[in-house]
Amino acid sequence: MRAPTSHDVAALAGVSQPTVSRALRGDPRVAPDTIRRVREAAGALAYVPSRRGRSLSTRATGQVAVVVRDLGNPFYSEAILHLHAALDAAGRRAVVHTDLPGRPFAAEQLLDGAVDAAILTTTLVGSALPGALADRGLPVVQFNRTAGGDAADACESDNAGGGREVATLLAGLGHTEIGAILGPADTSTGRDREAGLRAGLAQRGIALADARVRRGPFSTATGHEGLASLMAAPHPPSAVFCGNDVVAVGALNAARALGIPVPDRLTIVGFDDIAMAAWEVFRLTTVRQDLAAMSGAAIRLLLDRIDDPGRPPRRVRVPVELVPRGSHGAPARA
Repeated sequence: MRAPTSHDVAALAGVSQPTVSRALRGDPRVAPDTIRRVREAAGALAYVPSRRGRSLSTRATGQVAVVVRDLGNPFYSEAILHLHAALDAAGRRAVVHTDLPGRPFAAEQLLDGAVDAAILTTTLVGSALPGALADRGLPVVQFNRTAGGDAADACESDNAGGGREVATLLAGLGHTEIGAILGPADTSTGRDREAGLRAGLAQRGIALADARVRRGPFSTATGHEGLASLMAAPHPPSAVFCGNDVVAVGALNAARALGIPVPDRLTIVGFDDIAMAAWEVFRLTTVRQDLAAMSGAAIRLLLDRIDDPGRPPRRVRVPVELVPRGSHGAPARA
């Protein structure tokens, strides 16, 4: 007895053969009713799609590289989970590639035919990798961080908007002596969050003095050392914005070590809303990035790029949300 094929499923469901493949992958661009009809037809015929056969016929692997540098940062661990789920829903597999510090990721590492596309999560502002991959015909999307220009599709949060929301919060509480422990200047996230914070404060007549700014990698050490330095200054700030939650955790640890109560004497605000930000020991006020929405948007960009390689690059900016918890308050009275 002949095994059923995707053409048999297409005939029974009343759709085209390519639609069968997309529907069975759960491609979000296929209408829910069409997916239901195709799956019912596949079930009635006992049809089982062959990943190996599809790979041989299309020269596609079904695998997408997710390039990440800092796996020690909980944000990226959570991001990988969301990207994996979104890719799985689209019938594709995530393959994690680690971009090691000091060893720039080379385009050739992704062009050996082992993957069909790539998601770059830790791109630096001056990186040539997105453009190099796009020029070589590999579908690529930048996620969270972006390089300059429009060399490739990109999905990011409204980092500048988040910085402005923090400025609104701090100014509304009455803070005028504000400090910041910022991330690297060569990351779009660090650059845009700082720009949003400065613009939001300037609108309220508040300056972010350079003497109250510290910079470093997105690490707890940066937060710990940065806060200790700020609070040792002759005129310490009453509130500190941190470039991300990992930095903020380091700042909270430093405040505890210095005997500075948060938020009674010092306000600390982060960015990302990683899972541990909600832990009772931190109760960090922060800006939430919607990783589920970002991942879904990034995968849609990638699928569209695979289907239409020649279309102009697009950039999607996902809204953020201020999450008030227990690390912010009004300035302490002298």
